[in-house]
Amino acid sequence: MENDFIKKLSKRYSPQFGNIAVDMGFITAEQLTEALAEQAEDSLSNRPHRFIGYILSVHGWITNEQVDIVLDILFKAPA
Repeated sequence: MENDFIKKLSKRYSPQFGNIAVDMGFITAEQLTEALAEQAEDSLSNRPHRFIGYILSVHGWITNEQVDIVLDILFKAPA
């Protein structure tokens, strides 16, 4: 059940998260593309799902504060 929720949440917010982060200048389009590729590889390899913000932060491409800013924007935006 939780896995279904994560998948639905990811489909809605991952592209938006990345686009907002790029638009705000927090990351580059190339960094987003690489993070999305890692996320897809995780899925294809049956590894646990990782959110884009997490993948970006592991690489040091985005700070925790920047992740929080993007999430605030996402969750305040109309659905």
